[in-house]
Amino acid sequence: MISLQLLIKIYGNTERAVHSAQVLMDNELKDLDVSATYSFSKDRWLTLEISGEDEEFAANFLTDKYGKPVTDVKAGDICKGFIHLIEDDRIVVDIGMPVDVPGNKLKVLGTGNAQQIASRFGIIGHLPVEVEITDARNKTGIFTKKQVDILWDWKKSGYDHVVANAVTRSELKAAIKKTGHARDIFGIERLGLMEHVITCRENTEGPGIVAAIGKLVSGELGVIKAS
Repeated sequence: MISLQLLIKIYGNTERAVHSAQVLMDNELKDLDVSATYSFSKDRWLTLEISGEDEEFAANFLTDKYGKPVTDVKAGDICKGFIHLIEDDRIVVDIGMPVDVPGNKLKVLGTGNAQQIASRFGIIGHLPVEVEITDARNKTGIFTKKQVDILWDWKKSGYDHVVANAVTRSELKAAIKKTGHARDIFGIERLGLMEHVITCRENTEGPGIVAAIGKLVSGELGVIKAS
C-alpha cells in the first residue's frame, strides 16, 4: 500500500469535496489494477491510500499530474499552490507551506495595494496559482510570468470572468441553468477540483452573474471586469 498526498485542497463541504475527488481519481485509475481510499490531512491536502498490482505506477501518475505539497524549496523553484490569505501588503500562497508574495512584487498587475489588486483580478481564497520562490529562507516569492499572463488574459479578453471556488462543476452548471444565465456565458473552465472560472459573453456583466448564482452556491466568488 502507498500513502500519497496530492496538491488538491479539501475545504468547504469536505464530504462533498472528497467525493468529487474520488469520482475524478477513480476515473483516472479505472484501467489500472488498484483500489484507493480517500481522506484529507490536517492541512486539508487530499490523501490517498493506494493498493494493488499497479499501485506504484498509479502513485507516480497522480503525482506527475497533480503535484504534491512541498516544504523544502530553493530560490528559483516554480511551485503550484492555492491563495491562502490576502492582506493589504501581501498575498500568501499555500504550496505545502506559506509563501509570501509582497505587495511591492505585484506591480506587474498594476497600481494599488495587494487587496485592491486581488479584487481587480478576481484573486480569492483557494484560487490555484503558480509562484517562483525568490527567497527560500524568508519564504517569499512572486507570481510567475505564466501566472501573470493568465490574469492579464482574463482582464484584457474583452469579456468579464467570474471565479468560483468551493463548488463542484455540476453545482455551478446547475446554478447557472436555474437562474437562466446559460445563454449569457461561453463556458466554465476547471482550474482545480473545486475551482473554476466562468467566461461571460459580450455585454454580460460578471457582477450580475455573481448576484444571480451567489444565492444558490455556497462557494466564494470573484469577478474580473474586462478592461
